[in-house]
Amino acid sequence: MNTRDAMTKYIASFVDELAKSGVEDIVISPGSRSTPISMLMMEHPKIKTWIQIDERSAGYFALGIAKAKKKPVALVCTSGTAVANYLPSIVEAHYQRVPLIVLTADRPHELREVGAPQSIDQINIFGKYAKWFVEMPLAEDSERMLNYVRMVANRAVGIAKFDCSGIVHLNFPFRDPLIPNLELENLWDGGRGGDAYTQVLAGSRKIDKLELNLVADKLRTKDKGVIICGPDIKAELINEIIKLAKILKYPILADPLANLRCGVHSKEWIIDSYDAFLRNDNFKKLVKPELVLRFGAMPVSKAVLLYLEGSSECEQIIIDENTSWREPTLKAAQMIYTDEAEFCRSLGEMLPEKIPTKWGEFWQKINTLAAEHMVSEGTKAELFEGGVMIELQKILPEKSILFLGNSMPIRDADYFFTCTDKEVKFLANRGTNGIDGVISSALGASTVHNPLVLVIGDLSFFHDSNALFLTKLYNLDITIILVNNDGGGIFSFLPQAKYGKHFEELFGTPMGLDYENLVKMYQGSFTKINSWEEFREGVSKGFTSKGLSVIEVPSNRETNEKAHCEIWSSLMPKIDQELKKNES
Repeated sequence: MNTRDAMTKYIASFVDELAKSGVEDIVISPGSRSTPISMLMMEHPKIKTWIQIDERSAGYFALGIAKAKKKPVALVCTSGTAVANYLPSIVEAHYQRVPLIVLTADRPHELREVGAPQSIDQINIFGKYAKWFVEMPLAEDSERMLNYVRMVANRAVGIAKFDCSGIVHLNFPFRDPLIPNLELENLWDGGRGGDAYTQVLAGSRKIDKLELNLVADKLRTKDKGVIICGPDIKAELINEIIKLAKILKYPILADPLANLRCGVHSKEWIIDSYDAFLRNDNFKKLVKPELVLRFGAMPVSKAVLLYLEGSSECEQIIIDENTSWREPTLKAAQMIYTDEAEFCRSLGEMLPEKIPTKWGEFWQKINTLAAEHMVSEGTKAELFEGGVMIELQKILPEKSILFLGNSMPIRDADYFFTCTDKEVKFLANRGTNGIDGVISSALGASTVHNPLVLVIGDLSFFHDSNALFLTKLYNLDITIILVNNDGGGIFSFLPQAKYGKHFEELFGTPMGLDYENLVKMYQGSFTKINSWEEFREGVSKGFTSKGLSVIEVPSNRETNEKAHCEIWSSLMPKIDQELKKNES
């Protein structure tokens, strides 16, 4: 077999084994050195390929698909700085526990470190953010090497999926010729047919029964408990947490990204407006928990973090099925690595249902008061940024996806999107909380879920505008609500805002851009609204239209910050009044 056919058989065996291991989607950023992988990916009958020229956007697009499907997605790029452009999305995927398989083409060893064009050091370029790195051998068609390349594919998928999902990086050096022989007989067999070469399976972790009994003993004696649910709660865990809360009579502080606020399940113990009343110093002093059970990542709300940090005598137990350390309060008494749903289920079977307590009932009462206040006051301000969430809660259709941009959109969802029986799922990039790649990730998710609405700020929209190319190329349907306060609105809430000198240049960063022509360049529709009635019409039209639909909501940073603060301030006397009643 000649060199070209040997390379073809080697890479075809790898591609085929990825498909047999469950990889369905490949995002390719075209280039010369990656030709063998890219062409064979395009040729495989069971793989869906997506093209995105911009590697940074491609990485986030793949992340969005993988996050929505909960399956590994592969990335392919050429050598050189193309590889480096993946780094932001890889860091995000690492912290979000999203499985990605990164396939980078490289120069052969004799052309490295000798000044050859488009050649950089790609060995372990992603550092600790990759769970596994392999420098792949040059192509061979021996039976042993075909078996090896198939085994690497199986192992890559398994490592990406299991035990804290994350990144696998395989670096493929290629010599010329780069064009594979697509007419090769038995192209995909590589000496083998049938199922995956090596099946990779994994079971769930279980806590020792003795240790579980000790946890149950604590819960029996502590009535002043709280359950905190942050991002990344699995769907099968939701009902188990709700059942456990009912037994314990513990309030559940539910971050929007935990996806407990929406759906037909019971919301008796779900607290959705905690961020508002945890800003009250008297509440934090008088209503201190004895014990906290926490699931998922740390919630978006800074008020929750400060509440936990200020509850020094409270025992915190973090339950996580993966062996990473998501505990920024530095006050955890226990880290329990186990299957979370099984943990809740087993505890529920061991514990008798408690009688209602004054503790739990007070949380419910304060939450009702705060939620009604936030929604009522939030609807009074014309084109108030928080009002976007109030309006969306009313008009989003069943089974829709709400993808939230970072900075203000995710926080406004936390403040103003209260519990509803409507089935709405929240998604966001909260691994590193950055503004980059948000449109790309939302578009990736839109290939799986529809209808999908993205709420995003103007800086984040500008930062990832290259991603809009994907809507034109693949006719993707997405409704984007662009909240345009001409700059970084979140900084108006931070201490930097108190120092006027250089604030606008460094933090406000006004750009004064008109986005209509940008949207139309990608054949999208654009509407700039002036009232909530126009907002409802624009969003509803976006649901029924094909392709890209952008609704711009104009805002003023200073006015927006003032409106938020007035809403919170006007709530505080009401909380104080209820605290006094509770003491008497």
